[in-house]
Amino acid sequence: MAFTSLYFLIFVLAVVVFYYVVPKRIRWSVLLVASYVFYLLSSPRTFIFVLFTTVVTFTGGRAIGKRNAEYKAEIAKSGGALSRDEKKAKKAAVQKKKRKIVALLLLADFGVLVIVKYFRYYLQALGIGGLQFDLGALIPLGISFYTFQSVAYIIDLYRNKIDADQNILKFALFISFFPQIIQGPISRYDQLAGQLYEGHTFSYENLAYGAQLILWGFLKKLVIADRVGLLVSQVFDNYTDYQGFYIIIALLFYTIQIYADFSGGIDMVNNFERPYFSDSLSEFWRRWHITLGNWCRDYIFYPISLSKTFGKMGKSLRKALGDRLGKLFPVLVAQMATFLTIGLWHGAEFKYIAYGLYNGIIIILGLILEPYLKKLVRLLCINTETFSWKLFQIGRTFLLIVIGRVFPKAVSFSAAVHMLRSMLVFNPGILLNGHLFGLGMELQDFAVVLLFCVVWFVISLMQENGWNIRERLARQNILFRWGIYIAALVSVLILGIYGPGYNASSFIYRGF
Repeated sequence: MAFTSLYFLIFVLAVVVFYYVVPKRIRWSVLLVASYVFYLLSSPRTFIFVLFTTVVTFTGGRAIGKRNAEYKAEIAKSGGALSRDEKKAKKAAVQKKKRKIVALLLLADFGVLVIVKYFRYYLQALGIGGLQFDLGALIPLGISFYTFQSVAYIIDLYRNKIDADQNILKFALFISFFPQIIQGPISRYDQLAGQLYEGHTFSYENLAYGAQLILWGFLKKLVIADRVGLLVSQVFDNYTDYQGFYIIIALLFYTIQIYADFSGGIDMVNNFERPYFSDSLSEFWRRWHITLGNWCRDYIFYPISLSKTFGKMGKSLRKALGDRLGKLFPVLVAQMATFLTIGLWHGAEFKYIAYGLYNGIIIILGLILEPYLKKLVRLLCINTETFSWKLFQIGRTFLLIVIGRVFPKAVSFSAAVHMLRSMLVFNPGILLNGHLFGLGMELQDFAVVLLFCVVWFVISLMQENGWNIRERLARQNILFRWGIYIAALVSVLILGIYGPGYNASSFIYRGF
């Protein structure tokens, strides 16, 4: 059931009505039934995988929670009589028991992810063919999202940051909540569970704001993303036929497409913070897909960069690398591990690993070269407090982003390399001779994209400067306010890419 379909809108409307009709204390159950109905309608053959992850994670979480409770009870029972060493010994014993449980849970949760998403690809890569059963057809909807969400729950329990859920049905809702199952976000238990379990009272303002976000998301998805996707698909699917500016324009349009597509479906949870205004690649990843970045930061980057093992390795390398690089060593390893994870999260093929390596290497080089680049800036007498310098940094970062997009979008790593080489052909004449209009988009399509990208840019710029667009709009006169709403709705209905013979494309991140 596509988010952009009429069926989904009817489904959501029915869920909202039922949610507010039933008593407040059981409203969470409406969301659970809706989530399971949505999943069964969208991906019935893989429903068993969601159930498996839910049951295993819940059961294991209860076991970890029990160890946490026993330790707290022992400390409380001692009444402060235990010495510091005795407390450490008891804590170490509990941690050892919990580590065994966590290891089994990670093996189970990540094991399913690896088998259904990566196993077949790597068997073929190793030359082991002849598979009669296509595991790719069994990739569960949203498996990367709910698996990472489950792992975060396990690790937070291990760190004693949260209490274990005691209700398996409520926990099932946390894992399978239907608005986030397709493309996230990767929510934390302490941030989302309470909101789901608590029965909310009816609020016209909340529903109105939600409807505005849905309309804005539809506009970005159907009017911008799916329209430019026509040109992007034409070039990327036939990459050997195009060179130079064709590749550059397709990459630029894909950069627009993936942002409009992803943010169009996930704006409600603020998973983006205007990433194309970033002045460095590391800032871009803090602003893009925020929940994935935060997950990697908390469960990969910090554990590695702060680990005693890598700290000792850094100290031992100071003689060979120098004090500064020796100190940076744990951070550099953590950065590379983080971006390899981000690459693999997108898919098993080497093109995704290359995408992670591309971003990781650039950020690592930036860390290593930082003092030398600062010296160069001072030598050239560049004023870094000016708008022009900020604009240069944003432009430089955007260029790196656009180039990097070739890896995940290309059909393979070799195709990505071919397209990067083809970009070097100088053929700017296509910008003027009308050949671009033969790539799936006509003149009026370019005009529509330009118009709405300008609107999008202006709104983003206002938000970047602290404007709350919805609050300001709510304070306007009713005629002006509803004029904006109707104009947006009419734009979606008239300019959206759909109709007889056309199936609106799925969200790009649905495939991850």
